[in-house]
Amino acid sequence: MRARLVFVHGIGAARDPARELTAWTGALAVGMQEAGHSEAARELLAGGLAECVFAHYADLFGPGRAQGGAGPEVTGDAEAKILSELLVAWVDGLSEAEEAEAGKDEDGDEWDRRILDHARAQAAPRGQEQGSLEVVRRALNVATTVMALKPWGPAARWITPKLMVGHLTQVARYLARAEAGPDGAGLDRRIRARVAEAIGEGPAVVVAHSLGTIVALEALHELATTTPLFVTLGSPLAMRTLVWPRLRPQPPCAPENVAQWLNFWDRDDIIAVRPRLERGVRANRAGVAPVSRRVDSDGTWVHSAEKYLAQPAVAGPVAQALARPVGGRADRGDLG
Repeated sequence: MRARLVFVHGIGAARDPARELTAWTGALAVGMQEAGHSEAARELLAGGLAECVFAHYADLFGPGRAQGGAGPEVTGDAEAKILSELLVAWVDGLSEAEEAEAGKDEDGDEWDRRILDHARAQAAPRGQEQGSLEVVRRALNVATTVMALKPWGPAARWITPKLMVGHLTQVARYLARAEAGPDGAGLDRRIRARVAEAIGEGPAVVVAHSLGTIVALEALHELATTTPLFVTLGSPLAMRTLVWPRLRPQPPCAPENVAQWLNFWDRDDIIAVRPRLERGVRANRAGVAPVSRRVDSDGTWVHSAEKYLAQPAVAGPVAQALARPVGGRADRGDLG
């Protein structure tokens, strides 16, 4: 049976699913060709390798809240608390990455260390902070400081602090498990339902990016869809103090239906801090656990899904997985 290829996007503005599907498929085809899978690349673009689906949920964050809209917004105390914790976890993760790089160079980079020290001080919660607006203001200050880091400083010309905080706010809103819709389902459940619908009856190769890695992981735990390959790109899953303890189910583990899990990160990706998931994610009963691999892209903003997809190290395993015949699915239930 031919597997479906499901793309799960991450943080960002509401998008045109058809246009995104074309862009992501095109980037993956470039990577397949560079990995030596030229025939698979041609079949992918012709629609013969797999049924390709783009799981879209950004519109569920609401008009004016998506990136490029009216600005970052949190909707209540729970989201504000998570955003506050996320700021600390994000800066701590960046600091760990900087220290690891500095360990390779005795001189290190004093400028980046000073910036991160300042960002850490800004990220610390304020005792007299009043409401979510103050948290957003603090987040904007932290993002403004972080955007001065090398090599990300040049990206500040077009990745604004408001945009960056909007990214972090979406993560906070998903993890808050709140914002019930007309049917009573929280925002996170409604987002996962979109992804589960895209995955369908299976089998499915699932490629997820950024916040989408959290969503896809939880969705795959709710389904028993045969998943020959699960790929995570630029993932914040391993933010230990914030994302890790809020994942469902606990403790974090590979879904039982996943036959292989590859996790890719770029050293200059400021969202994918603490990227080595295998250090904490438990294996499933078949012994499958995530395997993290570093890939490095050019440019000032490497968190782009398309940059990851165009990497031969990413696209090659996807081509191989889609070439293998696989089986179907059975439902597992709900995370709650």
